[in-house]
Amino acid sequence: MMKVLVLGGAGFIGSNLTGYWMDKGADVTVYDNLSRPGGGAKKNLKAMQKHYKGQGRFHFLLDDIRDRGGLLQAVEGKDVVFHVAAQTAMTTSIDDPEEDFSVNAQGTFNVLETVRRSGGNPVMVYTSTNKVYGDLTKREVKLVEEDKRWDFADHGGIDESYPLDFEGPYGCSKGTGDSYFLDYARTFGLRTVVFRMSGIYGTSQYATEDQGWVNWITGQALRHQPMTIYGDGKQVRDILYITDLLDMFNRAVTNIDKVKGEVFNIGGGRSNSISVLELLDLLKRGLNVTPSVVKYADWRRADQKVYITNASKAKSVLGWEPKVDAGTGIANVAKWISETDLR
Repeated sequence: MMKVLVLGGAGFIGSNLTGYWMDKGADVTVYDNLSRPGGGAKKNLKAMQKHYKGQGRFHFLLDDIRDRGGLLQAVEGKDVVFHVAAQTAMTTSIDDPEEDFSVNAQGTFNVLETVRRSGGNPVMVYTSTNKVYGDLTKREVKLVEEDKRWDFADHGGIDESYPLDFEGPYGCSKGTGDSYFLDYARTFGLRTVVFRMSGIYGTSQYATEDQGWVNWITGQALRHQPMTIYGDGKQVRDILYITDLLDMFNRAVTNIDKVKGEVFNIGGGRSNSISVLELLDLLKRGLNVTPSVVKYADWRRADQKVYITNASKAKSVLGWEPKVDAGTGIANVAKWISETDLR
């Protein structure tokens, strides 16, 4: 039986990972300090404990990736380690850069060193971010302004060859973990793989204003609550539904000899790109829901006007491409919010 460790396993991606591998018959350990703003981790853990009650394959460890002693216990005997534990908001990193560094940079180093010193050799998956490419000024990318979105003028999307330019404390701390994960494959032979993600969304994501924008806006519209747009609302991201991300993770794990030490940009691509204003329009047209009022405020620091992923490497190496279109995914999210937060 495969033994899987999910660091940050009560969060959005982590809880979905847990369910995915439990369904595959694995023995899964969730390791989490339950500090997620908004209480989402505690809600997800409660749901998992209820769903998997009596199943000896589900385990929970209340601990922090900054605790090497706890990590050493957790990694022992594991076949796969998913490192999705993180401080996830750019705004929080600016407010408290020391805490951000402690979790994302030092914590990730702890994970790698603990595994290296443990004598084991699990597959190790790290979730990085498009923020490692900064505001896309290292190599010129021309933008055009349209009625309800910014877009690339003549660019198909950002691939792994784009120069790194860590931006903001969050970009620096996640980029540090990203670089260390890649180097520990090269220097120490660890079986690591890195995913630089864009716009991941889906069920079990208890979003806040600072993180999880698709779910946040959808929730505010469903509740008919106010929301604030920072900037002009034309900023664009390509969004990727959670089940497509889990599929890519599985392909990487099962083909680790091919992808060890590799990095993949992962997102929904141009066909699943959407702006804030376009999302609001989609919710109004498709579900007849809107926020009670929409206010505007200044752009937030390090907010890219456009980021669209070129995931051609993932397709060529692992045969992966998104299956869930944005309209279907957002409808799934709306249904989940209605059945959980609104009932």
